[in-house]
Amino acid sequence: MAVDTKLPYDEQYITEYSQKRNEPEWFRNIRLEALRQSEDLPMAKANKTRIIDWNFTNFKHDVAGEPIQDFDTLPEQIRVLLGEEGSTKNLIIVRNNDVAYANLSQDLKDKGVIFEDIFTAMNEHSELVQKYFMQDGVAVDENKMTARHAALMNSGVFVYVPKNVVVDEPIQVVFWQEDDEAGMINHVLLVAEENSEVTYLENYYSANANKESVANLVSEVFAHQNAKVSYGAVDNFAEGTTTYVNRRGVADRDANIEWALGQMNDGNTISENTTHLKGDNSICNAKSVSVGRGKQRQNFTAKIVNWGKDSDGYILQHGVMKDQSTAYFDGIGKIEHGATRANAEQESRILMLDEGARGDANPILLIDEDDVTAGHAASVGRVDPMQLYYMMSRGISKEDAERLIIHGFLDPVVREIPIETVQKQLKEVIEGKVY
Repeated sequence: MAVDTKLPYDEQYITEYSQKRNEPEWFRNIRLEALRQSEDLPMAKANKTRIIDWNFTNFKHDVAGEPIQDFDTLPEQIRVLLGEEGSTKNLIIVRNNDVAYANLSQDLKDKGVIFEDIFTAMNEHSELVQKYFMQDGVAVDENKMTARHAALMNSGVFVYVPKNVVVDEPIQVVFWQEDDEAGMINHVLLVAEENSEVTYLENYYSANANKESVANLVSEVFAHQNAKVSYGAVDNFAEGTTTYVNRRGVADRDANIEWALGQMNDGNTISENTTHLKGDNSICNAKSVSVGRGKQRQNFTAKIVNWGKDSDGYILQHGVMKDQSTAYFDGIGKIEHGATRANAEQESRILMLDEGARGDANPILLIDEDDVTAGHAASVGRVDPMQLYYMMSRGISKEDAERLIIHGFLDPVVREIPIETVQKQLKEVIEGKVY
């Protein structure tokens, strides 16, 4: 039995769509070649997760979004993503497949920072985008989903921080799937040049509980020598959206990439987060939390590959499964030959709250060098009934007791996240998923 059905889009459609977007020829060629390759490439890997009946093809590809004239008219779920102050500084909001709002401070513009939608960047900074787009990060031909992503990309942003520029305030993108059937084939490309620093935040949101759609998301982060990138994301797609997300980082010498990921979708999800520590003394901290509920199935892979000497990779992921949800966590630390004195550490823990919930944590260390340090910890378990009984005996309801247990289980990760905005958003989303 086939894993999925054929895409309802052909070369003529892709060509016309690309021309309508006024895309450069190099990218149109990538689209067409990717569409051809997608037919024969294998599906994305999802160990121990049955994806044969997942929806990867039923969505509307080209859906317009209206510009935002008044932020007070936005849904509460969108306004809360902008923080308590409702800041619209250094912000892009993508509504369906179009940019509905965009702002970058004049100070950052004067410093040469680029923060704009990816189609504008392709025209205004074509050579720069072409240099990085699906070249040394996520490859077009990795699997069927990456090829489809390249062929059908319909939104995204480009972030570029020049050499020696420190961006003091976070820059933020909100990707809003307003139309219940709008497919979000979204690409984030972030480049931090030598000695630069940036904090990037992104939020994904939809409310399509009863209609099907697809999110096929790719992020590529390049941290050059001595650069620091803090990448925070809260994914919050509703039950109707099937999500494939592939976030990839490449760190050069003395560079630092921090991932802070809240994987809070209600629909079926495959998530891959891989970082290559190419340079000596490079560092990656990959932290993530997830909450599953209903009948959703999720598959998470966190991987750090140490290539450079004295490089450090840390993976920390906690998940809570409720109802009849299922999750599989892969934690992979890979130390390549020649990466002397490298360090690979990981911790994966899953708490199953209900009898029908399932979780599986799989720690993997792949070591091809002798003079290294590495370690892992993994646990899968259920709530201690005595702990629940004790709390209820003190007058706490079962619902509130479970809520406290979930927050307590996830807090060791949430409080380690270095981005305060992501911490606050995660706590709010977790609170909403508990009830």
